[in-house]
Amino acid sequence: MRFMILLAGLAALSACVPASERNAFVVPVRVSEGAIEVTRGAGPPDADPSACYANESTPAVIETVTEQVMLQPPQVASDGSVREPAVFVTETQQRIVEERRELWFEIPCQLQRGDPEFIASVQRALAVRGLYLGPATGVMNRRTLRAVHDFQAPQGLDSEILSLAAARQLGLALWNPELAAGDSGG
Repeated sequence: MRFMILLAGLAALSACVPASERNAFVVPVRVSEGAIEVTRGAGPPDADPSACYANESTPAVIETVTEQVMLQPPQVASDGSVREPAVFVTETQQRIVEERRELWFEIPCQLQRGDPEFIASVQRALAVRGLYLGPATGVMNRRTLRAVHDFQAPQGLDSEILSLAAARQLGLALWNPELAAGDSGG
């Protein structure tokens, strides 16, 4: 609960940041294996400055391989006896199995602001689809994050943060940047 209050407070403060400084302001949403951040005015190189984005970074997968490498072959006599054994050295190397991945996707700005009415709508829409089992509290709790993930994963987005495309599929009313341009939010 404290985390959501902190998130809502940070989100409200982000609206008070001047547009010129907004790209540097990041509201962390969740950190796990990869870092996921939600930002407003920052995003991929062609980002719309009035839109909200989530960034999910997955670190590279690296494996460590240890091998015995022969430096000198064995010296074998004509009768098959070994005069000198082979000389080996142990080499350890790290190899990238899977490259680091960074994924940007647009999200509803109501989610970034922690809007309880919007979050309750998300919960109700997920409940209708049998993915969210609980009351529509308006709090982005663990159960809601799991339901969002379960809704989006079959569509190719393995994230607990609701994408704009998924919000549209859920039939949710979305924030219009042109209407909100006059709203300072602070």
